[in-house]
Amino acid sequence: MDLQGKVAVVTGSGRGLGLGYAQALAAAGAAVVVNDIDQAAVDSAVAAIRSQGGTAAGVVAAVGDSESAERLVRAAVEEFGRLDVLVTNAGILRDRVLWKMTDDDFDAVVRVHLRGTFTCARAAAVRMREQGTGGRLILVSSPAGQRGNFGQTNYAAAKAGIVAMARTWALELGRAGITVNALVPVAATEMTKTIPAFAPVIAEAERTGAPLPDWLRKDEGLGTVEDVSGLVTFLASDASKDVTGQAIGIGGDRLALWAHPKEKAVAFADGGWDADAIAAAWADGVGGDPETYGIPAPQPRQA
Repeated sequence: MDLQGKVAVVTGSGRGLGLGYAQALAAAGAAVVVNDIDQAAVDSAVAAIRSQGGTAAGVVAAVGDSESAERLVRAAVEEFGRLDVLVTNAGILRDRVLWKMTDDDFDAVVRVHLRGTFTCARAAAVRMREQGTGGRLILVSSPAGQRGNFGQTNYAAAKAGIVAMARTWALELGRAGITVNALVPVAATEMTKTIPAFAPVIAEAERTGAPLPDWLRKDEGLGTVEDVSGLVTFLASDASKDVTGQAIGIGGDRLALWAHPKEKAVAFADGGWDADAIAAAWADGVGGDPETYGIPAPQPRQA
């Protein structure tokens, strides 16, 4: 995939998945603006990309407010002359069950994930529309945003909102040639290493250098950061010019298209439905096959 001449901003790219995305884009020929809140992480990421023959600059900023978003776009333009791709990867976790989650826990996560995606995408869209040559917005979501996850009210809500924004912006930006998609990645990161079913398997693979087992890569769709990065490169490229408004999952050996919400079952009653009529018809009608919720528990298997 050739991204020569393209310029990308990747938020939260000092380490982890974000760094993987930035490195993959640079390896394909894009100039990349690396972002993190930690100066050392930014410097290290930029140095790593340059050492591999890539082109990169760094911006230390906390994603969330409009000023930071505009700084990132301005850095791309000042350093490399334009902006073609935005990957909104920056995020934090403040996991608590509902009755223990504080206002600050909720607000901090929503500010970085949801508001940060909004402010950065808005700044990027303004620039891309001014350029008149289209662009790519790649918004990072999560399986938690698609299905919910225990202890992640704030994170799941923000990630669900990001998919909704992708669909909305695909409508709004289509005429400008700007595609907008939500990325739903699953990879062995510091967060997934804390899941009891995954932790010992990931640790063993890291210790021995052996690949992750098939049940993890296929059944759970979990692999390495590098397994995820190819989708980012594809979505940043001209090859994806007709792909927009989608939520696309990737991890391990699995590539998936997530369904958008739609009516699953419908019933009609002349004159409408009162509470008693709904109660009488529910179990054998629209409620007869209820939807599941929550990320399914991992099912480890022996090799």
